[in-house]
Amino acid sequence: MSTDRIASGGAWTGDDREHNDACHERWLRVQHRPTGQHGYRDGWYDTQCGGWRYWIALSGELGQDWGVCTHSTSVFDGQVRFEHDGCEVFVVREDSSFG
Repeated sequence: MSTDRIASGGAWTGDDREHNDACHERWLRVQHRPTGQHGYRDGWYDTQCGGWRYWIALSGELGQDWGVCTHSTSVFDGQVRFEHDGCEVFVVREDSSFG
């Protein structure tokens, strides 16, 4: 973790490659629902979180792959999700953007 920002009293920005890589790997094991996982629905492939109206990307480098679900009826509401995950209550973004 970048200690120079913390030592100087500034807010930590999360721009620490080693820390981010470790988070990414850990979250993939714990948070991610792989397409090969039992119970994964084929229809979810086209309704991935990164194109979800209620998915908010994290800031910094982790935001390239990770965001938070903010849809009150989703079982993932309030959880960090991988951009390629999906769920049953997917709502496409009006501008069709992804990520």
